[in-house]
Amino acid sequence: MAVAGRPGGAGIAAALADGFAAGTVEEMVPGAGLVIVALPDEVHESACPGIERLMAQSAAMGFLHGTSVHFGLFRPATPRMVVMVAPKGPGTALRSRFLEGHGIPALWAVAQDGGNPDAARAMACAWGAGIGCARAGLIAATFREEAETDLFGEQAVLCGGMIALVRAAYETLVDAGYPPLLAYIECCHELKQVADLVHDRGIAGMRSAISNTAEAGADEAMAVLDDAVLRSHMRAILDRVRSGDFVQALARDARAGFPSLASARDRALAHPMEEAGRSVRALLPWLRTGQM
Repeated sequence: MAVAGRPGGAGIAAALADGFAAGTVEEMVPGAGLVIVALPDEVHESACPGIERLMAQSAAMGFLHGTSVHFGLFRPATPRMVVMVAPKGPGTALRSRFLEGHGIPALWAVAQDGGNPDAARAMACAWGAGIGCARAGLIAATFREEAETDLFGEQAVLCGGMIALVRAAYETLVDAGYPPLLAYIECCHELKQVADLVHDRGIAGMRSAISNTAEAGADEAMAVLDDAVLRSHMRAILDRVRSGDFVQALARDARAGFPSLASARDRALAHPMEEAGRSVRALLPWLRTGQM
């Protein structure tokens, strides 16, 4: 495997140190049989056309996420193979599981088969096996299915929904007069412990591991929170993803240098909950590394 990057970039130095062949995009891409675009979604629109022009006609183009191709931020100029392997976890987890002899599940898909569907499927599956995902499971999908479900999951649950629920719960306790440190521990810090149970055992398994009090309280809270309004908000999030409105707004923000994201990050850092979080993490030496 070869790694391409900017001249003098840290990525090239790290790849060389790990024993890979490495060089600039111009040096490495023309001779590659599979060019994997491991770049942030927002730069595909500007970067991918130039990468494709450097590729051999017989080479396949690979993506880690279906968004840019499905929503038209990048449209391949040739009928070459365009495939995807999307590991369902961060790169750090993918690498650590690989080194342990395990893997994490991944979705694979073919957007263009280059006139040879069997070869395109084989290319995607071989790539997935090469990074260890076949040890866990390679799941057939489409670029559309991967892009839309991934964006929805990030927004409705994993990032947006989680942050909204944690922040609202924290503010509810503090507004009611409870100490910020206690509010943070109960509504944010302990979240990982329950999330780990769900990850390892599923929701039913998590229920069997928590106290009867917590389980009964969960049922009561779910009956209150999961109502027609919540479902309406979920559908609105999915509709905005499926229509392409979210991706187009993301692309506009990226072209302007992400002012919206910068503003949101500033607001997050200024929220009183962050000070409470720093106080909690200060009690736990193993969490101090990288503390903001």
